[in-house]
Amino acid sequence: MNCSFWIGSKQCQSFSSGWIQEKMATLTVGEPQEMEVDRRGESEESGDDETKRKSINGEVCPQQPSTDKEESPVDMDTITLDPEEEDVDLVHCRIGKIEGLEVLQKVKTLSLRQNLIKRIENLDSLVSLRELDLYDNQIRKLENLDALIELEQLDVSFNMLRKIEGLDRLSKITKLFLLHNKIASIANLDNLTNLEMLELGSNRIRIIENLDSLSSLQSLFLGTNKITQLQNLDGLHNLSVLSIQSNRITKMEGFQCLENLKELYLSHNGIEVIEGLESNKKLTTLDIAANRIKKIENISHLTELQEFWMNDNQIDNWSDLDELKNAKGLETVYLERNPLQKDPQYRRKIMLALPSVRQIDATFIRF
Repeated sequence: MNCSFWIGSKQCQSFSSGWIQEKMATLTVGEPQEMEVDRRGESEESGDDETKRKSINGEVCPQQPSTDKEESPVDMDTITLDPEEEDVDLVHCRIGKIEGLEVLQKVKTLSLRQNLIKRIENLDSLVSLRELDLYDNQIRKLENLDALIELEQLDVSFNMLRKIEGLDRLSKITKLFLLHNKIASIANLDNLTNLEMLELGSNRIRIIENLDSLSSLQSLFLGTNKITQLQNLDGLHNLSVLSIQSNRITKMEGFQCLENLKELYLSHNGIEVIEGLESNKKLTTLDIAANRIKKIENISHLTELQEFWMNDNQIDNWSDLDELKNAKGLETVYLERNPLQKDPQYRRKIMLALPSVRQIDATFIRF
């Protein structure tokens, strides 16, 4: 049996930010906006269209990767490999074991996503590999990766990992995706000093910890875990994107050293007061939708703000919008499903209070 593969670009492409904006423009006010909030807060580089569908409560939708785990695996010797190729995709080929890849001496990008692989092995010969994609398999342990010292991107999302381990020698990694596993703690990342993006969404993490050595980190995704407190972020001076949606956060704190933060996603938590953002003057996106907030406050200094997501809270006073008047570049405001929306002049009053806004909830303003 021959399994086809594609060269040059991956078969499963992620959403781009432009795609998201285009799709949002087609939505109507009545559609559930929690879905949009969750999508924007998670990493856009790991996964495919199918797995990026989110349910209203922030959990991963039952329409997960469609690999049939009951299929019988095939042997790698039935698959034709071209030794000259640098980008090889073996997607959904029912591969059961990694083997026979020694011929790929020039490979730089290898995708083995949506297969039946249970163990990472037999990769020692792929010393030129830059990107390895093992998304949606049955892998239980991060192991046998020491030889891949040139690796820059690793995706082991949608597997059965319980620990972060076996990465000590991969010091060149800049992007690490471990979305939707069973990881209980953040650990063993000290040697990944070049790491720029870390995706740990949809795991079992309770504490933010052991990130002090990741001084190059720019994007951190911890959505849909069991985190109760924002802490141990002080060493992440270069962080520009932080997503901790769908956790158990009740207080906004721990941001004082994140002076380069531009995007903050805290939707679907138990936050009651907007606070702790005094040092985050570069924020362009603030998402605190679906919390328990009664008042818009303590953000008048966020003059760079472009998007403000506050839907599904308890805002009932129109004067609260004065907090946003200093953000002259504010273009998008989400306030639906607050008591304010009951006002018949809801949209008109937002436009009068915030004349720079071009989108209210999911609908663009027509002039």
